[in-house]
Amino acid sequence: MSAVGGGMGIAALVCLGVLAVAGGALTPQTDRRGSRFGGLLLVLLLGAAAALAWRAGRVGDGAAIGGVLLAVASAALGGGPVATAVLRAADPDRVPGRRRASDPEVLRGGAWIGVLERTAIAVTVLAGFAEGLAVLIAVKGLGRFNELKAPVASERFIIGTLASGLWALGCVGVAVLLRV
Repeated sequence: MSAVGGGMGIAALVCLGVLAVAGGALTPQTDRRGSRFGGLLLVLLLGAAAALAWRAGRVGDGAAIGGVLLAVASAALGGGPVATAVLRAADPDRVPGRRRASDPEVLRGGAWIGVLERTAIAVTVLAGFAEGLAVLIAVKGLGRFNELKAPVASERFIIGTLASGLWALGCVGVAVLLRV
């Protein structure tokens, strides 16, 4: 590992740390208009972390372990604002801060389920058990089965799950790049 690569690896770790903190800070803001921009900012920061990690290549064991821990934290905490921004973009007619009849009280607990889902996705993939993703999605679908009969609820379920899962995989990708 060169000094330049090591510096870029540290910068990638810093980006992951900022993602976790910023995601946690932005989560209470998800009902406000600026949440779309917060989600975009997090995606751009994840892209920067990935570019830095790709350029850095393999880092030392300590940094790689830090990358794994920060990737799981970033996946768990940063995905909420991103999933909310994607859901809001999928429903552009929705007025921020105003509930509609079609708004699910339906998918109650979704924010906490999302945190657990992203954590499980990150840990499952980092553990090398990619088949576990199918189990996670199946368990989530079975748990929400009765609520998914409403078209709006099923659409939100699919969009939210995909956005959340892709975010978690992106965070994991940074950790993997630092180990390769």
